[in-house]
Amino acid sequence: MVRKEELSGLEGELRALGAQVIRALRGAMRALSRRDLVAAQGVIDGDGGINARRAALEERCIRLLATQQPAASDLRLVTGVMHIATDLERAADHAKGLARITLFIGDEALIKPLVDLPRMARLAAGMLSGALRAFSARDVGAAREVARRDDEVDALHDRIHQELFALMVGRPEVIRQATYLMWASHAVERVADLATNICERVVFVATGAMEELNPVPGEG
Repeated sequence: MVRKEELSGLEGELRALGAQVIRALRGAMRALSRRDLVAAQGVIDGDGGINARRAALEERCIRLLATQQPAASDLRLVTGVMHIATDLERAADHAKGLARITLFIGDEALIKPLVDLPRMARLAAGMLSGALRAFSARDVGAAREVARRDDEVDALHDRIHQELFALMVGRPEVIRQATYLMWASHAVERVADLATNICERVVFVATGAMEELNPVPGEG
């Protein structure tokens, strides 16, 4: 039987990791909006700390599994923490990618005002935050509600791509930056997908059942 304080410690460290990742995403988006190269580099430099934190948390989980022989519900919790930590690290990688796009664009004028992309980033950050709250509360209903927001992110992602493709028609000079902005949109869209993965893990930890919350029509 795993001691409650050990499980509580795992969850606390997971929340801290999540907060760090959300700050990275918000910081990367803010850096792109302002073309703040120093801030973008700060997000990139901070990724190593996120990776180290995730690795330490995973090691802690493995040690607990090896020494404590947790019961079924505790086993789901510990493995859930490990899976969520991995998804958070991947989200941080996308935040780092977003920051790199700021460096690629540099101080050149943007080809279009950034409206939908910051909105996407706010939604994705909110999804991460909501997914982690649902995990802490084992709230399956909240997890499903967070996962539904992924449709909003996907709709904005599609609109951004359509607008950028339209801008590129007959204007080869904007293709380079438009491509970078498409990459940025994709990075944020992937963060929302990872938040949905976390929500699916919430359902599993709470119920023992794996459930795909946003199935793609025609797949599976």
